[in-house]
Amino acid sequence: MPTIVQEAGPARLAIDLDQGARLASLEVFGHELLVTGDVETTGWGSYPMAPFAGRVRRGRFDFDGTSHTMPINFDPHAIHGTAFDKPWSIDGPAEFSTDLGPDWPYPGHVRQKVALGPEELALTLEVHSDGGRMPASCGWHPWFRRQLDTGEPVLLEFEAEFMEQCDLDGIPSGERVVPPPGPWDDCFGGIRRWPVLTWPGALELRIESSCQFLVVYNERQNAVCVEPQTAPPDALNHDPFVVEPGRPLVATTIWSWRLA
Repeated sequence: MPTIVQEAGPARLAIDLDQGARLASLEVFGHELLVTGDVETTGWGSYPMAPFAGRVRRGRFDFDGTSHTMPINFDPHAIHGTAFDKPWSIDGPAEFSTDLGPDWPYPGHVRQKVALGPEELALTLEVHSDGGRMPASCGWHPWFRRQLDTGEPVLLEFEAEFMEQCDLDGIPSGERVVPPPGPWDDCFGGIRRWPVLTWPGALELRIESSCQFLVVYNERQNAVCVEPQTAPPDALNHDPFVVEPGRPLVATTIWSWRLA
């Protein structure tokens, strides 16, 4: 499957269709913004998460009276959906899709639309049912480089009303707390100001989204993850969005940049 390349003004984007239609590279003003390779499939680029974003506790969830078990790919949990590491198909010049099986117990597919301009990147994610009702959440998992070739580490700014308190399993417990100082591997809601990442002397990147939640992971030395999600981790077990034929779950995010 080919790698799709888009270019616009100072930006160049590469999309790896064999690896979940992930953004394998994003260069802006000559700077590579993403981690471009890692021994872990989940640890590089920017990939769509569907039909669930983040963790599912012990890989188990119940829906409409039926219990399901997902493969454990982040012991002891399932994580990031079923589409991030499989081949996707080309549906149009900037549209890509894949089915959600075989590990997902419901017939369905996910579609991503990618639109690169000279000042921004717009992404749309759609989770569709090809049968009856099914639960879903979705989002994006970008791995931004902590440092560019300027050598100055990235500065991250955002404002949220609350943070989902995690239990010993690393899963939201249901309690919401005032966001503490980082570092974080946590989910935030009530977003008052969407994230701005600034690499001093290089560029500024603003992230906005239709999603209501944001996961921030900045515990690694080489990267910062800023993940718009439609719901917190383990949402399949807690009032998930219900997708039906003709009623997909749709999320959007826009990344815009300027010289710092």
